[in-house]
Amino acid sequence: MNVVDSSAWLEYIADSPLASVFGPAIEDSEQLIVPAITIYEVNKRLLVQRRESVAADAMLLMREGKVVPPDALLAEEASREAVTNKLSLADSIIYATAVLHGATVWTTDKHFKGLPNVEYREK
Repeated sequence: MNVVDSSAWLEYIADSPLASVFGPAIEDSEQLIVPAITIYEVNKRLLVQRRESVAADAMLLMREGKVVPPDALLAEEASREAVTNKLSLADSIIYATAVLHGATVWTTDKHFKGLPNVEYREK
C-alpha cells in the first residue's frame, strides 16, 4: 500500500524529474491510499499556482485511489505521531493514515525523512 504526500503529488503533476520516482505509487490505484488532507493541499496549491482545469484533472486522478477521510481513530493516531515525531497537523494525518493502513509514504517533505516506511527523495 502507498500513501503519496502532497509534495510528491505536485512533483508528479508538474512532470518534474522526480515524477518517475513517484509515478509507480500514484499509477497503481489499487494500492493507493489518499488522505483527504492531501486533496485539500494539492487542490489549494494548484488553484493558486496553476489553472483551475489543472486542479480539476488532478482531483480526478487523486480520487482513483482509496480516499481516507478523517475519523476519530485517525485523529488519535495523528496526535500520537505529531507528538512522537514532531509533525505538523497535515503531516501527522498523512503519516497516521499510512501507519493505520500499513502503507509506505512517498514524499519530498524533509519532515518525514528518517521515519519508518517512508520513501523520501530530496528535491
